[in-house]
Amino acid sequence: MADENNNVSLPEFPATGKIGDFYIRPGLFRLKGANIVPGGVSFTICSNKATRCELCLFHRREQIPFAVLPFPEYCRIGDTFSMIVFHLDIEEIEYAYRLDGPYDPDKGLLFDPSRFILDPYARAVTGQSVWGQKQPETAAYHGRIVQDDFDWGSFHDRHLAFSDMVIYELHVRNFTMSPSSGVTNRGTFAGLLEKLPYLLELGVNTVELMPVFEFDEVAEERTYDGHALLNCWGYNTVCYFAPNTSYTAATEFNREGTELKHLIRTLNSYGIDVILDVVFNHTAEGNEQGPFFSFKGLDNNIYYMLTPDGKYYNFSGVGNTLNCNHPVVREFILDCLRYWVVEYRIDGFRFDLASILGRDENGAPLSRPPLLESLAYDPILSHVKLIAEAWDAGGLYQVGSFPSWNRWAEWNGKYRDDLRRFLKGDAGFAAAAVNRICGSPDLYPPSMRQNASVNFITCHDGFTLYDLYAYNEKHNEANGWNNTDGANDNNSWNCGEEGDSLDPEVNALRRRMQLNAFTVLLCSRGAVMFPAGDEFGNTQFGNNNPYCQDNEISWLDWTLLEKNQSLFHFVRKLIRFRSAHPVLRGRTAPAQCGWPDISYHHGTAWNEAADDNARQIGLLFCGRQEDPDVRDDFIFLAVNAHWEPHRQDLPFLPSGYQWRLFIHTANEDAFGPEASFDGNSMTVGPRSCAILIGVKTDF
Repeated sequence: MADENNNVSLPEFPATGKIGDFYIRPGLFRLKGANIVPGGVSFTICSNKATRCELCLFHRREQIPFAVLPFPEYCRIGDTFSMIVFHLDIEEIEYAYRLDGPYDPDKGLLFDPSRFILDPYARAVTGQSVWGQKQPETAAYHGRIVQDDFDWGSFHDRHLAFSDMVIYELHVRNFTMSPSSGVTNRGTFAGLLEKLPYLLELGVNTVELMPVFEFDEVAEERTYDGHALLNCWGYNTVCYFAPNTSYTAATEFNREGTELKHLIRTLNSYGIDVILDVVFNHTAEGNEQGPFFSFKGLDNNIYYMLTPDGKYYNFSGVGNTLNCNHPVVREFILDCLRYWVVEYRIDGFRFDLASILGRDENGAPLSRPPLLESLAYDPILSHVKLIAEAWDAGGLYQVGSFPSWNRWAEWNGKYRDDLRRFLKGDAGFAAAAVNRICGSPDLYPPSMRQNASVNFITCHDGFTLYDLYAYNEKHNEANGWNNTDGANDNNSWNCGEEGDSLDPEVNALRRRMQLNAFTVLLCSRGAVMFPAGDEFGNTQFGNNNPYCQDNEISWLDWTLLEKNQSLFHFVRKLIRFRSAHPVLRGRTAPAQCGWPDISYHHGTAWNEAADDNARQIGLLFCGRQEDPDVRDDFIFLAVNAHWEPHRQDLPFLPSGYQWRLFIHTANEDAFGPEASFDGNSMTVGPRSCAILIGVKTDF
């Protein structure tokens, strides 16, 4: 019914029963979670084996329920319990469930009617809003009812092309937590938004947020060498539908998510997409010794992969593994992703240890995993980016072979490994480097897979770019595991001295290696990604696994931006250069001159040979934009990973064009004078890169 202002109001449902002082009726069975309806709240939860379910209502911040409402039989259909409770003050209550059913650990059945169970569909989790504040041992997670009144207005998704993405990976807290960040709301979504002018100046067009679903950073809190260590990266999800409330600057009781939505809407309005790093391979409940708060008490043998004797398979490396291809779990994951796309307008997802999403209930890899296929063809998700970390901790490595339906992209781990080795001068990687720069057609044949490769040299896992060229070995002693955690195969090189150096030659070489890495990365076909801070020489002091370091090891040191202004300006200019030249991002319309879109000139013009000892490559990208008035575009990339200078000959351009040197990282000013270039050949300095542009002369 519409009022005089044409506002539609829904009628209040009549109660059909009463439990104690609460009027109830059957709820919205197809709408899971706690959802506000006229006059009340619909509570819906599903369990395959539960014989009884109780809704427990708590006053805010209390641990003893003031009301326990058993679901009547007429509020149950199949495995779904659903009940509307009327006249609740949603600002003053929290809720959880208790479920009874069979208890048989050998069969994975762990029902315990004494335990409070967090709703997996809860839109907010209580007791988590203060970072680092540990709850009492007896405290249980509760859900909160969220009033969603955020106005997206005329918001629309601009559908940024995959190959146009310059992805900036960041951790919400670490990005601005240092006082050097200069923001008011440090370590929060609001603090990140305060850095919008910086993001715009840098020129990135996609932000990838490390986990922002609710997690408990103090669940595994410990002290080492006098320092508190927290599980602060967030790869231990507590609730998949709830944002991490400790990342908000404002108190958001019953409107949780507002600050994050405002961040997303604002970033999008300035042309920056938002991708979420999501963790559907395991949960924070751990193994047999882990906590018990949600899936374990709901349907443990459905949500988790279990051994024949009821123990947890551990393909994630952290205790348990979600049984992603079970129909119930598959529906849960689909519901979750649809929710974030619809309610938060997320532009894409990066799936942590995504190979787990392709295993069956016994852990065997599936050739056509139902979950991955469902995500690929889901109509709500049809335009969002789906990016797989195509390996897991159980040894399954699927870079280049991840089941994709031409929808899934991959973190190209082979790009990282091959480029790291080539750029530091290892023999035998020239041919591999050429493939990676050209979009890895050996892994992703263009006729079968487009938009598949996310190219990166560094990410949150492992060394920062500065540390990659400052340390031969990891230095994770501060993590408290005797330096046994973190990867050992870093393919790094300290340029002659371990750690920070006072030697100007060592520091100059390290700077040049960073320039080389950015040059190659931003001249590679496919999407590109780098972690926040690499553009100004951020360091983690050799720690390649600082997941537990809520301190200066992980926090970005913004004073380095001033110290390393030349590096920042180099990266900023290269991002704009990439944006201005589509031939660097992918195949364009054919060049009018008839040259191929990619040709090889390793040392000499039109030389395609790159032998096992080669440390020099030359690539020419050639194409044209669709506009017939646009000239042919010629971009030449020369990379000399050798410790000696090498001559590079260039092909003679068609009549009316000449070569112009754009970048030579051997120069103190990489964009400086062209003294080393004579028109059709140049000497590329030791461990240096050069970019040349074919420019029109007849105008």
